[in-house]
Amino acid sequence: METSEIIRKHIADSVDVKTAMLNDPKIIAAVEEAADICISAYRNGGKVMWCGNGGSAADAQHMAGELVNKFRFDRPGIPSISLGSDPSVVTSISNDYGYEHVFAHQVSAQGAVGDVLIGISTSGNSKNIIEAFEAAWQKNIKTIAITGAKTCKMDKADVVIKVPSTDTPRIQEGQTLVGHILCCLIEKSLFPALDPENA
Repeated sequence: METSEIIRKHIADSVDVKTAMLNDPKIIAAVEEAADICISAYRNGGKVMWCGNGGSAADAQHMAGELVNKFRFDRPGIPSISLGSDPSVVTSISNDYGYEHVFAHQVSAQGAVGDVLIGISTSGNSKNIIEAFEAAWQKNIKTIAITGAKTCKMDKADVVIKVPSTDTPRIQEGQTLVGHILCCLIEKSLFPALDPENA
């Protein structure tokens, strides 16, 4: 296959996944429910925590940054934490207790009643995220899973958003889109007066 054909195939495959997302009422409803949970948490003084491994860790850090800084327009910062971003915390927990506890330990330390935990995983079977969900439920923290199409252990989250693909790069692209939509909806709902689209 020529280079140009490979490029076109990747773009076309990505478009196909996003088109499937666009046309799936269950996905639209799940994203809306997830946004409502996050918005409610913020209005009640809570925060959103994110976690993931590898590329999903980068997405978690990315989305926390969009909230703390800004997404589409200037406004006050929104509290959000990426649980994989502090190497001293991550490595100390991993060294002392094991990597499977790396997020759960932080949820127990940083999380509070009314917060939200969003776990991002292409497989949906990341043991450390599943343990983090368990720690979250013990503190009355809502959980949101953003996964791929396959049935997985993270399907027991309070809200599950499943990108309709089994191909890791395509799942990751869909997960980034979902994260951006959540950040957009949170920002617009919390600061309507600052939204240029409402001017």
